[in-house]
Amino acid sequence: MEAANCSLRVKRPLLDPRFEGYKLSLEPLPCYQLELDAAVAEVKLRDDQYTLEHMHAFGMYNYLHCDAWYQDSVYYIDNLGRIMNLTVMLDTALGKPREVFRLPTDVTAYDNRLCASIHFTSPSWVTLSDGTGRLYVIGTGDRGNSPEKWEIMFNEELGNPFIIIHSISLLKAEEHSVAILLLRIEKEELDLKGSGFYVSLEWVVVTKKKEDSKKYEITKHHVLRGKSVPHYAAIEPNGNGLMIVSYKSFKVISGDQDLEENMDEDRPEKIKVEPLYYWQQSEDDLTVTVRLPESSTKEDIQIQFLPDNINIKLKDIQVLEGKLYSSIDHEGSTWTIKENDSLEISLIKRNEGLMWPELVVGDKQGELIRDPAQCAAIAERLMHLTSDELNPNPDKEKPACNAQELEECDIFFEESSSLCRFDGNTLKTTHVVNLGSNQYLFSVIVDPKEMPCFCLRHDVDALLWQPHCSMQDDMWEHIATFNALGYVQASKRDKKFFACAPNYSYAALCECLRRVFIYRQPTPMSTVLYNRKEGRHVGQVAKQQDI
Repeated sequence: MEAANCSLRVKRPLLDPRFEGYKLSLEPLPCYQLELDAAVAEVKLRDDQYTLEHMHAFGMYNYLHCDAWYQDSVYYIDNLGRIMNLTVMLDTALGKPREVFRLPTDVTAYDNRLCASIHFTSPSWVTLSDGTGRLYVIGTGDRGNSPEKWEIMFNEELGNPFIIIHSISLLKAEEHSVAILLLRIEKEELDLKGSGFYVSLEWVVVTKKKEDSKKYEITKHHVLRGKSVPHYAAIEPNGNGLMIVSYKSFKVISGDQDLEENMDEDRPEKIKVEPLYYWQQSEDDLTVTVRLPESSTKEDIQIQFLPDNINIKLKDIQVLEGKLYSSIDHEGSTWTIKENDSLEISLIKRNEGLMWPELVVGDKQGELIRDPAQCAAIAERLMHLTSDELNPNPDKEKPACNAQELEECDIFFEESSSLCRFDGNTLKTTHVVNLGSNQYLFSVIVDPKEMPCFCLRHDVDALLWQPHCSMQDDMWEHIATFNALGYVQASKRDKKFFACAPNYSYAALCECLRRVFIYRQPTPMSTVLYNRKEGRHVGQVAKQQDI
């Protein structure tokens, strides 16, 4: 079954065509500093991690982890291998960091390691990678209550280092399991044309052993391979599917063999099948050529011409039958057997000048032979649309386009990303959305019980989309709009992190150095403003704040 080609449906009521822009606000923002007794465990990229994919996956990593189940709780991992928790009390202060867990091994002794990563699976479960290739599944109890007691329920070495990008907790038929999505970038020795690396997404399911209520084991291990780090990847809350937003597509690889070729390469190459017939056309008629077996006679051929249909049989075997693309003069149409054992059929078009894209509607057994003279005529008619010069004969009312005048936000991205959904059982692609020029901006957890949302640029706006795996016909819902943010963010060349509030009240953009920009949704003004240009009152203003 082929994947369904879908599209994202924009909710027009959530768009504001009269949005006037952000007004710089000088209102102070509270900023708090906190001294740490041990530095955050930052891991620099090595010399052999030089590709853009390494930078996207590991170089732009956020070492501060927000617990979506308890939004005032933030975690980080320090150089001593401790997982530290601190409470963020808005407009008050930062709580003192406290240790909740310590890694069992000293990861600093490993040369080949990545940054440690953590994901908050549920209110009482956490998945953890120490950066050396070891996966931990930890039961934390209710993290909302102090003191927390973190207990390792699963601990296993899974090969090369990886990071965790998503995880969920499942309870089916009283059987508990944790599904984790891991990401690695590995060397591909046979890749001579590309970067020499490939991206591996691994879908691992850890399930509680029936005979031991405290031990877990791996029950599923699927591997998907691609050539680019996904912008977004998440497992559906019911564990029945996986969604990926990426520039280059991912292919399913068997998890049982380390060096198995991808499924497309395993399949034998398709044998090129000779077309059943060839056809060509002019503005007045069509010529169809069918190759005949040797020693064929007129008695072996049966042809029926109808105004909108054609039926060809050879020795009572159906060769071609169906509805023609357009009407023909069936009385003026003829056929003959040529000396080279071919059947030549001449069809007279009833609608002269109409060029047919296909002979028989829906039939793919034939091949159109294009007339070189026709191709040259079409090229001449289209020549005014292209030129070696930049608009050599510009119209005064339509001046030449100057590419140097384009801003970065006007550039069309050639790297067209796609959104794909994979079925959890068959691992086949079930839904595909071609995102085209809708640039991916960021992802955010609005409701931890649902899949993370992702934000895309649509024209100048930034639109937030919530996946719903239970709604097969309309799986992605447009839930919020950040006006003009798609245009505004394009000018921030040093942006590193991008996020928004779970209630969509603001979006925040953090640059590589120290600057943070906050873009707030329009709010009512205490005083009435007047727009002289449009002659109307302005009741709401969107503010921009800089830190």
